[in-house]
Amino acid sequence: MANRIENRLNELKANNQKAFITYITAGLPNMDKTKEIVKAQNNITDVIELGIPFSDPTADGPVIQQASYEAILNGATLKKTFALMKELRDDKVETPIVFMMYYNTIVNYGIEEFVKKCHETGVDGLIVPDLPYEEQDDLKKALDGSDETILIQLVSPISKDRIPTIVKEARGFIYCVSSMGVTGQAADFHKEVCNYLSYVKEQSKVPVMMGFGIRTAQDIVPMKDIIDGAIVGTYFIELLRKNNFNPEAAKEYATTFKKDINEL
Repeated sequence: MANRIENRLNELKANNQKAFITYITAGLPNMDKTKEIVKAQNNITDVIELGIPFSDPTADGPVIQQASYEAILNGATLKKTFALMKELRDDKVETPIVFMMYYNTIVNYGIEEFVKKCHETGVDGLIVPDLPYEEQDDLKKALDGSDETILIQLVSPISKDRIPTIVKEARGFIYCVSSMGVTGQAADFHKEVCNYLSYVKEQSKVPVMMGFGIRTAQDIVPMKDIIDGAIVGTYFIELLRKNNFNPEAAKEYATTFKKDINEL
């Protein structure tokens, strides 16, 4: 079985289009609403990242930390997220879905069992921000080069010398943490980010996606000729909150962003 993420990104490449990826926290405000928000984006958003709530999400900013905390208070668990995945796939949602999560949650579940459950429920990829490249062997061994669930590599400007190694055998896409901060930064700042992204792009055989600090397609104008797509997380959660987690708001935002990113 070919991987949904890779199939989708190959299609986009063939049509000279950029990818649009959103991040939402599983179980915020509850699992039923999460399901509706995912379904509203089906066939619009190219890849959806589902954040697995964790008590100490060290790689996340305050908005996503708060989302994780609330989801846990509302009873969100990995087990319930797997049940949600099964429902989504049973409902014919074919959008590629990635779990973004912390390694402790995987170890606690049991690495082999976790991978087996990912295969069973249709999880297409994993992003594990606190699992350094050098410590991925156990998880990679369990995944066993499978096409069903792939491990997505994450790099940041401080990865520097390690970037060629990290991207060498990467699957799906490279998640580039841009540390963009707010919009409207000085030109030299953009130049630095562009240099870093260009370097990743040079080294990588798979598409390069940029995340952190993106709100609208306009935010990626300085790097539009380098990257293959954009990831929106914090702003997407803020937008959903503002609209009382209305799935229509998710659909409208995704439709607009997808259109705009391909007209830059």
